[in-house]
Amino acid sequence: MRNLYNSFMYASRAHAQWEIETSFEIIKNRKKLLILLIMALPLLIPAMVHAASTLPAFIGGKSAFGPSFFSPATFYGSIAVGVIAGLITGAIGAGGGFVITPALMSLGVKGILAVGTDMFHIFAKAIMGTTLHKKMGNVHVGLAIAFLVGSGLGVTGGGKLNRALFNYNPVISDLVISSIYVVLLGFLGVFAFSDYFRTRKSRGGDAHGGPEKMPALGAKLQAINLAPMIKFDEHVVPGGRRISGVFVAVCGAITGFLASILGVGGGFVTFPMFVYGLGISTATTVGTDIFQIIFTAGYGSISQYAVYGYVFYTLAMGMLLGSLLGIQIGAITTKVVPGSQIKAFYALAILAGFVNRLFALPEKLSQMGYISLSTSAGGLSLRLEYGYSSA
Repeated sequence: MRNLYNSFMYASRAHAQWEIETSFEIIKNRKKLLILLIMALPLLIPAMVHAASTLPAFIGGKSAFGPSFFSPATFYGSIAVGVIAGLITGAIGAGGGFVITPALMSLGVKGILAVGTDMFHIFAKAIMGTTLHKKMGNVHVGLAIAFLVGSGLGVTGGGKLNRALFNYNPVISDLVISSIYVVLLGFLGVFAFSDYFRTRKSRGGDAHGGPEKMPALGAKLQAINLAPMIKFDEHVVPGGRRISGVFVAVCGAITGFLASILGVGGGFVTFPMFVYGLGISTATTVGTDIFQIIFTAGYGSISQYAVYGYVFYTLAMGMLLGSLLGIQIGAITTKVVPGSQIKAFYALAILAGFVNRLFALPEKLSQMGYISLSTSAGGLSLRLEYGYSSA
């Protein structure tokens, strides 16, 4: 379990570094700033933001696709969510995207809309930083193609499942998404706090990293000659290594499915599967994973969510603007705040998301008729989920 957490953190930090570089690339590049201004143009007219609260429906014709409690405050809240996610990324050097979907749901946004909007926000940021991928030099075309074939199938399956659950019962959809986040954030929270206390005790540096030695499972899979075979890591071992594209596609399908269900980039599962499962070097894994995010997030957000009305463009742009600001603040924070305190903030952010989604579950189960809640218990659940006082 410790190795799994370490691998997640390594991937998370690689993704965070990409986000930080993308942020600075956008801020310093006049052409990209112009593109961002055009994309955010509807947000510059306050009347448009306020008028959005009166729209009768979204693409697809169902007003139920909208947030549960949409108001102009929801938009301003999305900017705050972006700032917090960017602050985590810039200050801690670990991806803060895992807090976005739970935070949007706390604003009253339905789970499926939060997932679709988060994926679109990732895609918008990715396409603006595409030049960085050319500079990385670690993207393996063969691995990327095989991975994307699988991720396309996984994203389609995840999107179909999310839509089917929502169309059957929106409460079940929120319950499933919240339950998955409770498990994920609970796992991360335990190890984040143990990592913080271990760092304080040892006063040491960073213990996270990826193995370059061939894992046992990777050696077995690479010994299987199943066409098509892909050659990679020539820069690591003489003559390189070979792996079946089928295994890479399976990893892509798993990543795409989880990314489509949770609204994240998927790097937290790509890294352990590639490095610990397939025996691919960390450099090749990081480069290929960041490259695939553009296509996975783009295909998922548009084909599985946007065309069905599950992407809220206003909130996506609010998060994008907020994250650019948050990353700048976070980068400055690292110069004045001790590393141990930053790790504590990271652990608390995970814990906040965990508690928020955990206390959302009783209310969802009550709405479905599985349990009954007293008025006081229901009010407490709502306050912890949405952050307001029930009358």
